[in-house]
Parts: sequence; C-alpha cells; structure tokens
Amino acid sequence: QDWEQRQEEDTLLIERILLLIRNVLHVPPDPTEEQGVDGDASVHDRVLWALHISGMDDLLKFLASAQVEQQWGLHVLEIISLMFRDQNPEELAALGQGPVGAEHREDTQELEMLRQRELAEKRARALQRPCRHSRFGGSYVLQGLKSIGDRDVAFHKGLHNLKSYSHDLGKEPQRVPRQR
Repeated sequence: QDWEQRQEEDTLLIERILLLIRNVLHVPPDPTEEQGVDGDASVHDRVLWALHISGMDDLLKFLASAQVEQQWGLHVLEIISLMFRDQNPEELAALGQGPVGAEHREDTQELEMLRQRELAEKRARALQRPCRHSRFGGSYVLQGLKSIGDRDVAFHKGLHNLKSYSHDLGKEPQRVPRQR
C-alpha cells in the first residue's frame, strides 16, 4: 500500500516486523551450540539464507531506497549492519574478484580475438571487391514482346523497372498547342 492509504495499524505492523528481524539477527552466536564441520553454515548464515529465500532482502532494499519510505531508514540500516556482523570486509571485497574476475578477463580476451578476426575478414572482403561500382545493370530480352521488326524487345534497365515498362519509354510526348 502507498503510505497515504496505510492506516495506523499497518504502520505499526511494518515497524514490528522490522524490529522482529532486527532482534532475530541481533542474537549473538553461541560457539558451544554451533560445533559443526568446517565450512558448515552457522545459524546466522542460515537465518540470512531464509530471509533471502522468503524475499525479505528485496523488501529491505526497497525500503532502503524508496524516497517515500524514509521513516524506516534507520531500522533497515541496523538490520543490514547486523546482516554483515560476522563478516570480514577483506573477504567480502575479494568475493567479486576471485574466479569471476578471471572469467571476466578470459571472456574479454575471447571477445577481443573474435572482434579482431571479424575485422580481418571484413578487410579481406573489401579487398576482393572492385573499387568502382559498375552502373551496367545488364540487358534482358523480353520474350513475347515484339519490337520494331520481328525481334524480341531488348530491355537495358534493371529488373525492378520491368513492371513500369511500356513501348513509349524514353519517347517525348507530343506537345499540344495551348489554344487547342
């Protein structure tokens, strides 16, 4: 709902949900309870995954970025800071640089090679073509149409002009004096 259509109960419900999320994320980790295998997701990570699966992270991003929802900004900021509570900033920054960065460089090199090959093919095709365009469109014999005499008509224009062909093509029409 738009903020104009919300009633007081809706506003309180939104605030309570945000406070519930904040309180769930605020629970400190208990190392004695979380004795799992190395690389196993902690309780905090599983809660974050559940928030992601439910779509709550998208709602939080919307609340953080929407101009009309500024009243929830501090709650969302606190939730986001609790989401990144146990994370090392260097590890987070390196996540986008790892194999994905190498794949990006590989893809860029491959695209550049393809581009160079395409340009070389284009240059080779340009060298194979003659420099000047021949205006000669060809001569065609129209079978079934007789010209002067018993021969078929020879047509010296392009085939796209064939529909507009008449025997008077190229002849000047006779002028009729203005007074007649």
